Amino acid sequence: MQTHSSLTHTSPLLFNISSNTSKIIFITCLVLCLTPFISPAIALLMGLIIAQFTGNPYLHLNHKATHLLLQIAVVGLGFGMNVHSAMQAGKEGILFTIASITGTLVFGSLMGRWLNIEKKTSYLISSGTAICGGSAIAAISPVIKAEEKQISVALGCVFILNSIALFVFPVIGHHLNLSQTQFGLWCAIAIHDTSSVVGAASKYGPHALEVATTVKLARALWIIPVSFLSTFIFKNKSKKVSIPYFIGLFILAMLLNTYIPAVATISPYFITVAKAALTLTLFLIGAGLSRKLLLSVGFKPLLQGIVLWLTISSTALYAVMHLA
Repeated sequence: MQTHSSLTHTSPLLFNISSNTSKIIFITCLVLCLTPFISPAIALLMGLIIAQFTGNPYLHLNHKATHLLLQIAVVGLGFGMNVHSAMQAGKEGILFTIASITGTLVFGSLMGRWLNIEKKTSYLISSGTAICGGSAIAAISPVIKAEEKQISVALGCVFILNSIALFVFPVIGHHLNLSQTQFGLWCAIAIHDTSSVVGAASKYGPHALEVATTVKLARALWIIPVSFLSTFIFKNKSKKVSIPYFIGLFILAMLLNTYIPAVATISPYFITVAKAALTLTLFLIGAGLSRKLLLSVGFKPLLQGIVLWLTISSTALYAVMHLA
């Protein structure tokens, strides 16, 4: 989920500290994220501070770590959900999902042309906004043969907006008195990455978390058809499409929790592990947003990402308030 770019200590924002001190600070914050005192939002903020002031000494491992931890978190959260209510939530979100994905991809393509943004970069930003952020970018980038710079720009844009959404969405939801179902639907549609969706929804309430996770993972399955479509758009039929297999494990976890009483009794332990994994994921995502990555995004791609995000957020908010 993270870019592989290396963080250097030449940035004026970074303190002139030794490598060992940087590692001690990083590991201390990592351990703090395993305690109940650090929420997902605070973990993300801690990571951002680390990235700007002391640096992430393990940035080269971020991609694999966040990818694995997010999968563990999603599967673990499945042990706290009921199949029947999850299916109902999925039905409520299916029409919003189809309309928002199609609309975002089309609008993103038109906007990319208007701003004269490099085609692959624009397509990755649109796909990340439409489906599931970094996971979609990671899956689609090899299919369209995207370069490292194009991937980094798209990831940087998505993660910047994800970070904002994690803090802003719960505030807006409470201000507008959204129900947990409404907020869960809105999160799943309007926030790019699964980690930020789960983080924001868990802060809002347990039912919001259930709705948001179910709808978001159903949305993530659209990686498959969009990836196939991408092979034709970019005339690259040789690449294999990456399928998010962990979604199957999430469904299995829900089935076990719903129909096997013995599993239901130990589900709280799985959920505890899942929440810890989510907090660590968000800390690492924040720690991966180095100044170098933030500066690499550029004005036009960031403008495309912001406009797409504001459009889908406001449209989805109106839909859940008046149509859901």
